[in-house]
Amino acid sequence: MSFSPEVLWSELGWPLIRLILFISLGLLVGNIVEGLRWTRAMGRVATPLIRAGRLKDISGASFALAFFSGVAANSMLSEAYEKGEISDRELVISNLFNSLPTYFLHMPTVFFIAAPFIGSVAFIYVGLTLLAAFVRTGAIVLWGRFSLPEDTCCGNVLSKLKENESASFSDILAKALKRLKRRLPRVIYITIPIYVAFFFLRHYGFFASFQTYLSEHLTFLSWLNPKIFGVIAFSLVAEFTAGLAAAGSLLGAGTLEPRDIVLALMVGNILSTPMRAIRHQLPYYAGIFRSKMAFKLILYNQGLRAVSLVLVGVIYFLVTT
Repeated sequence: MSFSPEVLWSELGWPLIRLILFISLGLLVGNIVEGLRWTRAMGRVATPLIRAGRLKDISGASFALAFFSGVAANSMLSEAYEKGEISDRELVISNLFNSLPTYFLHMPTVFFIAAPFIGSVAFIYVGLTLLAAFVRTGAIVLWGRFSLPEDTCCGNVLSKLKENESASFSDILAKALKRLKRRLPRVIYITIPIYVAFFFLRHYGFFASFQTYLSEHLTFLSWLNPKIFGVIAFSLVAEFTAGLAAAGSLLGAGTLEPRDIVLALMVGNILSTPMRAIRHQLPYYAGIFRSKMAFKLILYNQGLRAVSLVLVGVIYFLVTT
């Protein structure tokens, strides 16, 4: 099959250029939003949550710090654990509790990366992952409530948040530009090859064959539209951006409906849990906690995360059927 210059420009060139421009703008805006500490409003609900979960002051301080740095928050917990200030169980619960502020810290960037690829569908996908984060938090608070001894708490979360605010907008902008320069090349290196590959695979029929193969072998996912397996596969073997690039290409071509895109990204997110644990959490967890505890925390984190995503995903599937 031959392609005219008009077809290559209208179906590949211009959409790809527009996508890169929106990604660049999205990353910059996302980094500025993170720098402005928009999550300070969440600090107002931290104190009653910590009291409800019967967590100590050190856990509350770590929760506040996690809005700005997950590494710093975990380091605070590790030091308290080494000093005997918190037990094994409270360390696990406190670490899991920090998943909510950590999610809010990165949610703007996740959204602004996803939106250029899948448009308004990004609201649904990010909304479902946010709902899963709240489900996890509720489960963690209940776990602490019924498993930890009643104790006095709790640190002043709002004052802790104010201590970590950036000095000025110029500092925030400079930091956002620095992070953009570091993140954008990696996103571009993933996006362009994937987008171009999907353009040619779709036109030459390779993608249809790939769908058939996956639909025959991934029998436990037979209840899904077989056309989404390509998105799932790219989410598993590459980065989150690769799955988005695949989803954006198929959505733009009208091959998949928004509901299918959401389900594909959710399933890919869940199935990539082991790889995410090894590639992203293990390196820095092993540097903060002792080996045995590091593996234990990663197991609890990723296990609870996967279960919450499955629960929310199943509800979405049933509601939209």
